[in-house]
Amino acid sequence: MKVQVIPAPVYLQRNVECFRVSEHNSTQGLAIKIVPKALPGIVFQHHNGRSAVENIVTPSHIAQTPTLFLHGVITESSVMNYKAGFYTSIQVILKPHALKSLFGLNAASLANGSVELNELTTDDLNLQLMEAKTVSEQISQISHFLCAQFQRERARDELIEESLRLIHGCVATTSVKSLLEYLSISERHFERRFSQTVGVSPRSYIRIARLNEAIRLIKIGRYGKLTDLAHALGYYDQSHFIRDIKTVSGITPKAIAVKEGDSYHDQLGYSYI
Repeated sequence: MKVQVIPAPVYLQRNVECFRVSEHNSTQGLAIKIVPKALPGIVFQHHNGRSAVENIVTPSHIAQTPTLFLHGVITESSVMNYKAGFYTSIQVILKPHALKSLFGLNAASLANGSVELNELTTDDLNLQLMEAKTVSEQISQISHFLCAQFQRERARDELIEESLRLIHGCVATTSVKSLLEYLSISERHFERRFSQTVGVSPRSYIRIARLNEAIRLIKIGRYGKLTDLAHALGYYDQSHFIRDIKTVSGITPKAIAVKEGDSYHDQLGYSYI
């Protein structure tokens, strides 16, 4: 499978991380393990007019997918099983707050779930994408659709978007307590607004963001000892750090370090074939 990451157009960058285009060409099915990064997104894929995804398997359920769907934050590791054949899939990696800012949705209602995108628009975007001749044309159509959503000027939660900037600015040491003090807001109101905008609690989001940073640092060999890495990311001990990594990614830090040829990383997080 070939993967290409395409930056979002400037006019979408406040709400969209990037586009990820995957080219599949195999006589056998392909299973890809996705490490959660608590980001929503849009997925379009088809094989002869039907979904190219056999199913998506998580610890809690097995989901069938349409050819075009919007998903919420995913907090569980999952396996996306693709069918055999030649086809291209397009993923739109959205910003953590985009379900609210682009679609006016309560993000918590889509956590670890999805909805057919055509249910949110009067246009048959799915059909337009099916009839497009090239991937570039498909990305242009999706961008036009998202731009139309943005121009509806839905209510944004600027305070929560600021909290997300703070988290990613210093993911190793940011805590809910420090965010409450900086933003001058009560914990109850912050938890409610964060969950409605992002889909999960701020503690859960920080944990996933921190563990993705840990995986990134392991892959680039930034720290020679796991103890040093654990302390750098705010963990009290190595055993707690290892348990958290395994819970989120499904594999141990040692296994992550040696998986060179069968993994890749981008704005979506780590994925393993």
